[in-house]
Amino acid sequence: MAYPMSYRQLDEMMEERGVEVDHSTLNRWVVKYAPLLEKQFRARKRMIGSSWRLDETYVKVKGRWKYLYRAVDKAGATVDFLLTAKRGRKAALRVLRKAIGQHGEPEKITIDKSGANTAAIETYNAEHEADIEIRRIKYLNNIVEQNHRAVQRVTRPMLGFKSFRSAAATLSGIELMHMIRKDQLQTRGELGPAQQFYALAT
Repeated sequence: MAYPMSYRQLDEMMEERGVEVDHSTLNRWVVKYAPLLEKQFRARKRMIGSSWRLDETYVKVKGRWKYLYRAVDKAGATVDFLLTAKRGRKAALRVLRKAIGQHGEPEKITIDKSGANTAAIETYNAEHEADIEIRRIKYLNNIVEQNHRAVQRVTRPMLGFKSFRSAAATLSGIELMHMIRKDQLQTRGELGPAQQFYALAT
């Protein structure tokens, strides 16, 4: 989940080192444990900023494109993410509610010209009598698009996912490692990424 390689490639690499684990077993481990680790991470996640960027990218599941919504703050820290089967106002509203549920309401959200994302924020504002500012400034949204590329770099060798559940679990693990690399885990003292992961898992 931390490096751009498929389960088969990881299987071969481990076999070269005398460890025999089938690639399907690796996949089952990820599906089982990645969401649990991500849940542990959320309980120890650092505070994020109040100015967010929201955008979506594409992930192939069973040969069809699905949508990975991602939000980051202006410093590039991951706010939240959500894999959805469909794209639109309802999907954007789901990730918005999920993010606000953990971090509280932001002051402003920068988006592209997506009417669906605009409608989602307007719906949230109306439902909660909130006043989240909507900004549509392309260059300010570049930071979330750069974050997309970091995730895509890891998923590309996987050549898509066979099930939505597997995709969601794997992406939670990839996002987890991405957040660890960005030093978003609260720790005692300075720890490297591997030490942070170990501290989270034990």
